[in-house]
Amino acid sequence: MSKKSLISGITLFKLVFLFLLVCIESFAREPSIQLGIDYLEESKFAVLQGKRVGLLTHPAGKNGRGESTVDVFVRSSDVNLVALFGPEHGIYGDEKASVPVDDKIDQKTGLPVFSLYGKFRKPTKKMLSEIDSLVVDLQDVGVRCYTYISCMRYVMEACFEEGVEVVVLDRPNPLGGVKVAGPSMDEVCMSYVGAFQIPFVHGMTIGELALWSKKVSGVLKTEEVNRKKGKLVIVPMIGWTRQMTWPQTGLSWHPTSPNIPSLDSVAGYPMTGLGAQMGKFKHGIGTEHPFRFLTYEGKEASVLKSELDRFQIPGLSFQVKTIKKADGDSIEGVYIIINDWSSWQPTALPFYMMQLSALWQTPSPFTQASESEIALFNKHVGSQTWWNALEKEGGQVNTKLFLAEWNAYSAQFKNTVKPYLLY
Repeated sequence: MSKKSLISGITLFKLVFLFLLVCIESFAREPSIQLGIDYLEESKFAVLQGKRVGLLTHPAGKNGRGESTVDVFVRSSDVNLVALFGPEHGIYGDEKASVPVDDKIDQKTGLPVFSLYGKFRKPTKKMLSEIDSLVVDLQDVGVRCYTYISCMRYVMEACFEEGVEVVVLDRPNPLGGVKVAGPSMDEVCMSYVGAFQIPFVHGMTIGELALWSKKVSGVLKTEEVNRKKGKLVIVPMIGWTRQMTWPQTGLSWHPTSPNIPSLDSVAGYPMTGLGAQMGKFKHGIGTEHPFRFLTYEGKEASVLKSELDRFQIPGLSFQVKTIKKADGDSIEGVYIIINDWSSWQPTALPFYMMQLSALWQTPSPFTQASESEIALFNKHVGSQTWWNALEKEGGQVNTKLFLAEWNAYSAQFKNTVKPYLLY
């Protein structure tokens, strides 16, 4: 064999080997479920044909192959996409939390983008006047105060009032469909960060939440006649089960907002978000572990770890760790480890954090808060009873008693919504 033939043979072998690697990698990454958008595409968009379509979505709104739902709709001759709608953080996910977003023209498609986190939270009659069907494709994180479900509720109310069909493309709850935990939402505390009277971790998919809202009187804040005549279509997932963790779906995680870049942060969000709202706790924003890395001003990480260990919170352990902040400086703190998913209680930790804040800070931050700070706190937590106990009892508050009461409420809630669960 000539040297030239040998080199050609080796080159061909390398190409075949690389091709096989790519095929194996693609097969390994193949999702084990079909998302709502995948099922809709497979059905050749039957529910949208002949209709003028609006789309409410964000960067995590992708199909199982990682393609944007916007792109999927635009390239299909079966979809007449005429408008886009964006939630908090905007349609591209590059806007900061709690910062209003303006309407704009999408540079990629030339379509109008109506912001539902700006001048208006609820779509106006004018916004809906040119569409027949509004498709909702939002990846939720399974936590009540995460505003995408609030955005969906407002959309359903507006569309039902204006005779516009709502189509919800279902997606997995990344916390699974089994865990339900945390305080209820007092009606007086309801707001955009608490638009439903459900547990803090609700255990439903966004499609199930939409179905429950449509079927049960009083969930939607609209007249009964509008709720009853409103048109709702849920495009379900295929293959998802309530027991599935996100890795078991085979799907990649796409950031749902700037501080939820990974599954690590998804699990951390209900564990620390409430606990760092008032007092001297920080929960890792600005580090590589948002919502999973705790520090407390004036306390050594070893002391913080020792106190957290003392609470013996099921499913959790704590590790002292030194990491770098976004500015390059090193910081020592406590990293939260979920060591037993089955026994993990996603909302227990933040209430022990509040207890520590009341114990360590003099005077307690819960006795010094302004009326506006108290109102914001209760809008997120949902329970005025908890606030009153913190304010009165401080570091001696009986956190275990509250957690037990909320667990009982959560179990009751699971039974209440069972008829509306799709999986």
